[in-house]
Amino acid sequence: MTTIIEIDNFLVSSAILTEKFICDLSKCHGACCIIGDSGAPLSKEECDLLSSEYPNFKRYLRDEGIRSVQESGPFVLDTDGDLVTPLIDGEECAYTIFDKDDNCFCGIEMAFRDGKSQFRKPASCWLYPIRVSTLSNGMTALNLHEWHICKDAFAKGRSEGVPVYKFLREPIVFAFGLEFYEKLESAAKELESQI
Repeated sequence: MTTIIEIDNFLVSSAILTEKFICDLSKCHGACCIIGDSGAPLSKEECDLLSSEYPNFKRYLRDEGIRSVQESGPFVLDTDGDLVTPLIDGEECAYTIFDKDDNCFCGIEMAFRDGKSQFRKPASCWLYPIRVSTLSNGMTALNLHEWHICKDAFAKGRSEGVPVYKFLREPIVFAFGLEFYEKLESAAKELESQI
């Protein structure tokens, strides 16, 4: 049973601590960058970074991605009024690139890894399958998003015994700090002791 755990100013779904997950690119080929109703959610700060860093990662993108950014800008408002990455013909994110095996990667992240850009990738992508939302009371909610295209990632996580929060340690620490991550670990141990 999923419960909500309060940690500082965060409401955390217990599923993030108990459910298992490891991305399995060999099975999904990066489908989360291709399938969906709109682009990746962005913060205002990330929109500013996309604008300023675009010249640094542009050469990593495909022609159709560059064209999409030229037509729409480095970010757009979706039908819900949220800031998101632009899409190519309503399909994949404009920042996607593919390898020879049709595996999808983030062109922004490739530039970052090569030391060409200061922006790694949108936090919403890096933290997936955790979805972050700001509540009306000012608290931040962290929920687990379970999407059919990630069924193999959940299966792989279960077979290897890796909880979601452990798989996402690096982006969680980057987004929320080491102290928050350590509190997640403590909460996970507490939940485990109750089983």
